[in-house]
Amino acid sequence: MVCGTESKKVFAIPPTGRKVSNLPFTILWLNVSGNAGDAENTGMVTGFVRRMAAPLSTALQFALVSSLSFSLAFLLSLILSESPDTRLLGSMWAMISAIVVTQETRSATISTAWVRILGSLIGAIFSALYLMIFPFSIVGMGLMIGIVVLTCELLRMPGHLRLAALTVGIVMVVSFQNPGISPVVNAATRFMEVIIGSTVAVATAWAWQYFFHSS
Repeated sequence: MVCGTESKKVFAIPPTGRKVSNLPFTILWLNVSGNAGDAENTGMVTGFVRRMAAPLSTALQFALVSSLSFSLAFLLSLILSESPDTRLLGSMWAMISAIVVTQETRSATISTAWVRILGSLIGAIFSALYLMIFPFSIVGMGLMIGIVVLTCELLRMPGHLRLAALTVGIVMVVSFQNPGISPVVNAATRFMEVIIGSTVAVATAWAWQYFFHSS
């Protein structure tokens, strides 16, 4: 019996003068074709998984950062006995901080965290000073945002001005929703929420690079 292969198929030629059923050769051909098809399907699945690994890792990282920062900030608000509206707004502020700080690499995440923290500190200080003297108003909020942006420009810190302006806005809105809260406590709490979000983002970036990229 002589066997040959062509295009992943097996052709078997029976000895001359001997009648042999085609069933065994048909079964053999089906087995070889099936094995080749399984290998091809496995390769396609493996390629798909490899292509999806990075997007899935990024999605999982952002999901973890968001939920963890929100939960920790919400726990902080429970400890400080804030009102329900302020509690949710502050937790969202921490989550926004974590999302903004999270970058593609660990070093970029750390750099963004410092910008986020310093910018928020500037905004918290200016908004607290304003609220200690004046009540909330839309005109006052706009004026303070302009002053904070001008201050960052004069200090040659243009990368911090957006975050400082956002912090002024969030502190003053919380003050409007909860007039009984002290301006200093309000600004300090919002700054602590930024610290929570930034810390969660940096810690997650360290863990992600260690467990995923190092391997």
